[in-house]
Amino acid sequence: MAEDGIKNIARNRRARHEYEVIETFEAGIALVGPEVKSLRAGRANLGDAYGVVRGNACWLEKLHISPYEPATRENPEPQRPRQLLLHRREIRKIYSRVAERGLTLIPLSLYFKHGLAKVELALVRGKRVRDKREDIKRRDADREADRAMRGRGGAGGRRGRGG
Repeated sequence: MAEDGIKNIARNRRARHEYEVIETFEAGIALVGPEVKSLRAGRANLGDAYGVVRGNACWLEKLHISPYEPATRENPEPQRPRQLLLHRREIRKIYSRVAERGLTLIPLSLYFKHGLAKVELALVRGKRVRDKREDIKRRDADREADRAMRGRGGAGGRRGRGG
């Protein structure tokens, strides 16, 4: 566990590649006992998960938490909707941004913070192919610059091979 009391469970690696992150939120998740035990074992998948606002509540759909084997009877449905614990003003803000601007609410990561299950949510907009290409070009340019800085000794970065 890190110094700040955070233990990562799962990350949505594809999210930052596929989407442009506009704003992030931290929310708690309403879980039942076996789900918490399963999360502590690291058995969660954020792959297709997304958030929706229904009524006065925010829900996380398609988050897959594998059943906890020792708890045979009390295991809930692995992909059931789970309520997100947010302040009322945050829910209103998310609802207005999603409805008005066509943004989507997706989870970026799932973690324990001081023993409580939390999810980092992001309001995102889908990237176009052109934007993805620009990101790849920028990454390649940064990588080349790093190589050039490391290998400033001359012949392709080979140090200590004097003749």
